[in-house]
This record gives sequence, C-alpha cells and structure tokens, in this order.
Amino acid sequence: MLHLVRHGRPLMTAGEPAARWELDPAGFDDVWALRTSGRLPERAAWFCSPEPKAVQTAQLLTEGEVGVLPDLREHERSGEWLEDFRGAVRRAFARPDEPAAAGWEPLSACRDRVVPAVRRVLAVHGAEDVVLVGHGTAWTLVVAELTGQPPDLLRWESLAMPDVLTVPTAPAA
Repeated sequence: MLHLVRHGRPLMTAGEPAARWELDPAGFDDVWALRTSGRLPERAAWFCSPEPKAVQTAQLLTEGEVGVLPDLREHERSGEWLEDFRGAVRRAFARPDEPAAAGWEPLSACRDRVVPAVRRVLAVHGAEDVVLVGHGTAWTLVVAELTGQPPDLLRWESLAMPDVLTVPTAPAA
C-alpha cells in the first residue's frame, strides 16, 4: 500500500515562501495523534519532500530512516500571499498548463515532477508498504494519476494537517 501523508500544520508567514515554512509546534499533538492512530503501517519504506514542514512531520511520525526526495516538493508557489488560496488552487486544477497566480508553476509541471518520483519509489519498494510525507496538492495529483480518476478537489479541501491518503499498489513484477 502507498500511504501519502500530508504534512502537519505549518507556521504560515506572509512574505515567506511556503516551501520554507516550519511545523507549528502547536500542531505537534496532531502529528502524534496520526502516529498512534493505526492509519500508518508499523513497517514501511519512508520518504519525504525536502520542505521543512514535511521533513519535521516525517521525523515525528517514525523513528526509522526517512529518505528525502527533492522531486516530492509541493506545487511551487513563490508569488504574493493570496487571500483566496483555495480559489487559486481550484484555478490551477482547472487549467493545469497555466500558472494560476503570479509566481506559481503550472500544476502540470508539479505533476510531471512528482508522479514519476512516486513511480520510481514504487518500482523499488512496491512490494512493501511505502509512506511518503509531503503535500496535499501534490498528493491529489498522484492519487488521480495512480487511480486513473480526475483530481478530487473536495477531498483536497477536506485534508487535515496532517492527514493520510492510502492507495493500493500492485507489487512490482
């Protein structure tokens, strides 16, 4: 099984790129609750995005080794702080080949980076449980690609911080 974990709640700072946000210590209990929830396997291959909030979430979720994979980083958004973030993400999904806001990469570029990275991990570890710690938008793209379904924006909007999406995988032949 593939377990896609959305990172815990970050300390959001206007003017600071989201890719540099740390975890909010006030949300550590939520990460610990996920760790003890039984929703994640006891034994798995663990990997995470290089973003601090993802690395810190992974470190709180497991005592084991966690590989950091640069291609698992979130949909790049280096522009201005957006009050209507959800609306911008919805625009990104509606027109994935265009930036949804100034400073945002097209969502298709995120998909073209993240999905192959996940497939490479599964090619090596697909016969065992895999836990990837990263980001909601990226995981929404991955689930759509792996299941052949359109991106589930209602599920994206309902993801907690942290949360987990589980996708069955076929063992590598």
